[in-house]
Amino acid sequence: MSNMERIYQIDQILGAHQSATRKELQERLGVSWATLKRDFAFMRDRLNAPLIFDRSLGGYRFEETRGRLGQQYELPGLWFTAEEIHALLTMQHLLSNLDTGGLLGPQIQPLLARLSGLLGTADNPIEEVQRRIRIQTVGARAFHLDHFQAVGSALLRRKRLIIRYHARGTDVVSEREVSPQRLNHYRDNWYLDAWCHLRHALRAFSVDAIEHAEILDKRARDIADQRLDEVLGSGYGIFAGDQVSWAVLRFTPERARWVAAERWHPKQEGKELDDGRYELRVPYADDRELIMDIMKYGGDCEVIEPEVLQARVLAEFELALARYRR
Repeated sequence: MSNMERIYQIDQILGAHQSATRKELQERLGVSWATLKRDFAFMRDRLNAPLIFDRSLGGYRFEETRGRLGQQYELPGLWFTAEEIHALLTMQHLLSNLDTGGLLGPQIQPLLARLSGLLGTADNPIEEVQRRIRIQTVGARAFHLDHFQAVGSALLRRKRLIIRYHARGTDVVSEREVSPQRLNHYRDNWYLDAWCHLRHALRAFSVDAIEHAEILDKRARDIADQRLDEVLGSGYGIFAGDQVSWAVLRFTPERARWVAAERWHPKQEGKELDDGRYELRVPYADDRELIMDIMKYGGDCEVIEPEVLQARVLAEFELALARYRR
């Protein structure tokens, strides 16, 4: 019987019989007093078990903790190996880099302490994970925790929101009522997909541009997932639209192997040409983000079609060139 199995047995015995003597526990578990003492110490120190010796009963029992403040004790239903605990700590480290507003930190921290304690090492495994695994984000924007919590709460409770929103493209601040549909984490930033009751249409709102959010006691309008994907997920990037066009891009042989490994869109189509170039087809409804991605490749990317996209990219390059020639 492993030490974790013994601890589970101790929990079951004390839970069923209220108390048990040292002799009873040793006989039931088939262990020495030294081993039993180590199990007691593990339960108290690592699992926060309120395990005490009751002189009046002449045995061990769990101290009643109801009605007073103190650390909770609950024996986990699953036991993890050291490798599994390290994987969980690594997963939390990855998650914390999405949680830039600190939304989940206070809730997850007690779990991390328990997992760290279960490893039983002198070193701090949480700090070791943070030191050994580096996560670098580019372009992530800060958001207000209160607004994010309100948005998330309304989303899950299916309530409407009143938001004050700053549209950076037009520099206009507006107040509108929205029915939240889903939160979307895209390129290190959070977006709220919602039905806008002001525009009577689906919109994607950048969470960091929400200046105020108030939950209303009104049922949110539900939009089918298929419709959400048609309007907000069919085009390229975060910009929405019903009218989808297809861009055909060709990359030089020097960039072909890089682009071939990239995921520009879930429905993209790509093929390697006979001369070593790579041709990529991607759908888009709004060309703003697509143009930015095309331009980062400079002369290594050529827009084949449509002509309107060719003209837009050419105009952007000419504008940039004109600025450098001043």
